[in-house]
Amino acid sequence: MRLYALCDQDMLNEKEISLETFIDIAKTHNAEVLQYRNKNADIAFIKEQLITIRKQYNGFLIVNDAYELVEFCDGVHVGQEDLKSIDADVSKAVKILRSVIKEDKILGISTHNEQEVLQANEMDVNYIGLGAYRNTSTKKEITNILGNTLDKIAAKSKHPVAAIGGLKLDDKFENVAYHVIGSGLLK
Repeated sequence: MRLYALCDQDMLNEKEISLETFIDIAKTHNAEVLQYRNKNADIAFIKEQLITIRKQYNGFLIVNDAYELVEFCDGVHVGQEDLKSIDADVSKAVKILRSVIKEDKILGISTHNEQEVLQANEMDVNYIGLGAYRNTSTKKEITNILGNTLDKIAAKSKHPVAAIGGLKLDDKFENVAYHVIGSGLLK
């Protein structure tokens, strides 16, 4: 299993865990990728958090949504709704994002079903997040739980797949490159 650690600021606040402690835990589990997600802070705070992470973590650093901060990390991850806020046509939105973040940065997008995976196959992205596998405490509004069908859908992706949503360290897949785990690392 290859680990993609999801560091969600709301989760850190709720569990009263420092950013530095979460990074140490992710490193203990050999996380290859760390995504910082903060849906509530201003850009200046997110920038400071990225700088803090970079001082302590040498793996791939991804920022969620805040593509204007891509110079402080290795790439950006964007969800379907956030893509639609850039352009109603998610394929166009990815082209716009790619023009902003350039080819030398990682671009990942969330997918939730086979149709979105097949659509992503035609996009210039480096990986897809696919899920949710099961319910998770970091996202309350999950409406589509893929369960055991996640691995079958992942097989249809031409991009590496990061399984998202309620994963545990011991979950097993054949067609998934990364397990995205956030609060599950804290147990």
